[in-house]
Amino acid sequence: MTSIRERNKELILRAASEEFADKGFAATKTSDIAAKAGLPKPNVYYYFKSKENLYREVLESIVEPLLAASQPFNQGGQPADVLRAYIRSKIRISRDLAYASKVFASEIMHGAPHLSAEQTAQLNEQAKHNISCIQAWIDQGLMAKVDPHHLLFSIWAATQTYADFDWQISIVTGKAKLDDADYEAAAETIIRMVIGGCEVSEGSVKPVKVVG
Repeated sequence: MTSIRERNKELILRAASEEFADKGFAATKTSDIAAKAGLPKPNVYYYFKSKENLYREVLESIVEPLLAASQPFNQGGQPADVLRAYIRSKIRISRDLAYASKVFASEIMHGAPHLSAEQTAQLNEQAKHNISCIQAWIDQGLMAKVDPHHLLFSIWAATQTYADFDWQISIVTGKAKLDDADYEAAAETIIRMVIGGCEVSEGSVKPVKVVG
């Protein structure tokens, strides 16, 4: 059973994600976060001490899923399977953690002033590892000779857009909110473009595992 403390912290984090995503760090007020969470303002300070700490908690809530999304690269396997799993994980993050994703994107666009050195290093090392995996597949003739850096950037952009530009997507699609079928269609479309466009081998090949 969820404790009152855990429930209140979750309510505050969810409300903070929305407020920071909509207004940015500087313009967000703790009173607005408390009101959206349906809790007294002192509760925000009781659980998180300061607005800065709360903002960092919101970032932490998205950094962990972003690192977890890369697990297929860490385990090795067929290139097509790894890329499919990675793209699907990234789409799920944009669907389930849309507000925190927006906060993270804004943080990166402003030079990541609130990300800890450890978080920055973890994200950077994981990206380098993913790029090394892609380069290894290219070297072994398992996919076309594309630039692995820009392939990864393209996947980031294609999946992140469903969080950052949800308003525009809703206007174009004529839907107030995308449903599971829409996200499934998005994932399948991106997968087809990546797998097909990069000529990724679908055959039975020896799994590639890159260490480092």
